[in-house]
Amino acid sequence: MTATEWITDIALVLIVFRQLREGRLDHKTFLLPLGIVAFVAYSYLDSVPTGGNDLVLIAALTAVGAALGIAGGIYTRIRALDGDLLIKAGAVSAVLWIAGMGARMGFQTWVEHGGGADDVARFSLAHHITGQQAWVTAFVLMALTEVVTRVATIFVRSRTVRASTALPVLGRTA
Repeated sequence: MTATEWITDIALVLIVFRQLREGRLDHKTFLLPLGIVAFVAYSYLDSVPTGGNDLVLIAALTAVGAALGIAGGIYTRIRALDGDLLIKAGAVSAVLWIAGMGARMGFQTWVEHGGGADDVARFSLAHHITGQQAWVTAFVLMALTEVVTRVATIFVRSRTVRASTALPVLGRTA
C-alpha cells in the first residue's frame, strides 16, 4: 500500500472515531467523507472490467459495502437539542465501519506483503476473474458505496428527526 492509500484509509476510519463523541450534525458531516471517496474514486477507478466474472465480484463487494453503510447509518444516533441536530456513532456503527475499512486494508496488505498474491491469482483463475483491476474496482466501489450509503442513511434519518422536532433545514433558518 502506498502512503496515500494508508492516509486515505486512516482518514476514513478517523471520521467515525470523531463521531464517537457527540457533535453537531452539519455540512462537514456529509462533505468530508464524500470528498475523500471522490478523491479515491478519481484516483483508482480508471475503468470497470467486465470480462469473465468481474462484474459478479464487483457487484458482490459493492453490495457488502451498501449493507455495511446502511447498517452503520442506522446505528448512528441522531437527536435534536436546542435547535441543532447532534450525531454520535454507536459502537455497532464504529465496528461496522472499521470492519469494512479493515477488511480492505487487510486484504491488500495480505496480497502485497503476506504471500496472498498466489492464492488470489488461483481464486481469480478458478472463478474467471480477469485480473487485478477487477479486485481494485471491487474494493474501491465497496468503500465508495459504504461511505455513500452511510452518509445517505444519516441524511435521511436526520430529515426525519428534523421534521419530527420542527427544526430548520441545514444551513437555513425559518
